[in-house]
Amino acid sequence: MKKRQLIRLAAATALSALSLGTSIAEAAGVLTIGRREDSSTFDPIMTAQNIDFWVFANVYDVLVRVDKTGTKLEPGLAESWTVSDDGLTYTFTMRDAKFSDGSPITAEDAAFSLTRIRDDEGSLWSDSYKVISNMETPDPKTLVLTLSEASAPFLSSLAMPGASIISKAGMESMGPEAYAEKPVASGAFVVDDWLRGDRVILARNPEFWEADRVSLDGVEWISIPDDNTRMLKIEAGELDAAIFVPFSRIEQLKQNPDLKVELDPSTREDHLLINHESPELAKKEVRQALDFAIDKKAVVDAVTFGIGEIAYSFIPKGALYHYADNLKRPYDPEKAKQMLADAGAEGLTLDYLVNAGDEVDEQIAILLQQQLAQAGITVNLIKMDPSQTWDMLVAGDYDLSVMYWTNDILDPDQKTTFVLGHDTNMNYMTRYSNDTVKQLVADARVEMDSAKREDMYVELQKIAKDDVNWIDLYYSPYRNVSRSNIDGFYQNPLGRFFLEDTVKN
Repeated sequence: MKKRQLIRLAAATALSALSLGTSIAEAAGVLTIGRREDSSTFDPIMTAQNIDFWVFANVYDVLVRVDKTGTKLEPGLAESWTVSDDGLTYTFTMRDAKFSDGSPITAEDAAFSLTRIRDDEGSLWSDSYKVISNMETPDPKTLVLTLSEASAPFLSSLAMPGASIISKAGMESMGPEAYAEKPVASGAFVVDDWLRGDRVILARNPEFWEADRVSLDGVEWISIPDDNTRMLKIEAGELDAAIFVPFSRIEQLKQNPDLKVELDPSTREDHLLINHESPELAKKEVRQALDFAIDKKAVVDAVTFGIGEIAYSFIPKGALYHYADNLKRPYDPEKAKQMLADAGAEGLTLDYLVNAGDEVDEQIAILLQQQLAQAGITVNLIKMDPSQTWDMLVAGDYDLSVMYWTNDILDPDQKTTFVLGHDTNMNYMTRYSNDTVKQLVADARVEMDSAKREDMYVELQKIAKDDVNWIDLYYSPYRNVSRSNIDGFYQNPLGRFFLEDTVKN
C-alpha cells in the first residue's frame, strides 16, 4: 500500500513525555525505528496506509500469512484449511492461540473480523470481501466461509493486514475508537503507549502463540519527518534502525562500519497522482500530454541515483501478471505541447502538492516542474507538512502529487481494485472513473482460468496506460538502515517487517 498518511501534531503531554520515551528507548532489548509519519489508527479496516500496516502487522496476526520471501502463503492463526471442489467453501481450523488479554482466539473472532471488513461502512476494503456470502462457526476451532462465486484472490486477501484478527469481546466492550488507540493484540507485540506525533511504543506479547520466537522486549516506532534528521540520528546511534533512506545517502551510509544498509526487493511503485476532477485534467489527451512531458529516465538517474527502474505499469515488475510490453511513452515535450494546444489547454497551470521534508519528493517535484515547463505547463509547488497532505489529497485539493504503493497481498486484485475499480477511496484519490474498467476488475477477480485471468490483467494495464489514470514513474527496492548490532531487520516484498525475528545484540 502506498501510501502516506496523516501525521497528527503531538499533544503537549506527549512532548513532555519525550525524555521518558528516550530512557525507554535505551533499554536493552527495545528496538527503536525512525520513520517519517506517525500512525493514524490501529483499526485494521480503517486505513490503507503502509505506515499503519507495517506497524500493526506485528500487533495483529492473520488467518493466512505471506512468507518471508513474499511469494507464497503459509498458515497463520488458521493452522490448516480445505477448499471445496467448486471453490465456494473454505473451511479453516483455528490453532490454539490467545489474545494479549489471555482470552482464546476463536473462529467467532475471525468471523467477526471478516464481517467488519466486509460490512462496516468505514471499511476501506469492503469490495474485496463482498464475495463472502455466509460465515459459520460450528465450534470454536472451525470457521466455514461460503463464497457467492469462486474468487481467485480470496485466500491471498485473507493475508492482507486489513483482515487482521481482532477480539470480538474487546471491540464490543471498548468500542471502535478506544480499540483503535490501544487494541487487544493477536500478534507478537502489544501497544503499550501511543504518544501522538512522537512514537508508538510496543511491548512483547507473552500470550502470542509464537512467543518463543520473539527476542525483543519491545519496539518503538519514532516519527521523524525530516529525512536528514532521521539519518543523522541513526549515524549518531540514537536510533537502532531507520526506514526510507534517501537515495542520495545510500552509498555514504554503506561506508560506515557501524551501519548496515538493506535494499530489500519490493513491490514499490512511485507514481504521479492526477486529479481527474480538475477541469483540464479530466481530458485524457491532456493527461497523455503530461506523460509525454515527463522524462522518467532523468528522474531515475537524478533522484534514485540509478537504483530505481523506470515504471510503465501499475502492476510492478516481478508481481503476478505484470505486463512487460506495456506502452512506454517516450519523453517528447514538443509533442506534449502540441497535444495541449489541440486540447485547448495551452498555458496550463497546475498545483503540485509536495511533502515538505521528504528529500526524494522535493527532488522529484523540482525536476518535474522544470520538465513540464518545457511543454508550456506552469507548475506551482505547494509544500505542506505531511500532517496536512493526506487530507488535501482525500479532499481533492490538488492537481498533481507523487505517491507510492506497495502490494499488501500476492494477488494483483487488491491494488487493481483500489486504483481502478471505483473503490471507497476514490481510486486512490485520483477520481479516475471508467465503467468498462470497473467491470473488468470485478470480472478478473472471479475468473478462475489463470490464462484468461492474465489476459484480463494485461488489458487492464493497457487501458490504464491509455487513460493515464496516473503517471508511472519508477520501481525501487525498500531502503532501510540499521546499526551493526541489529540482526534480522528485514522487510519482505509486500512490506512486512519480521520483527518477531529481529535481534538486538
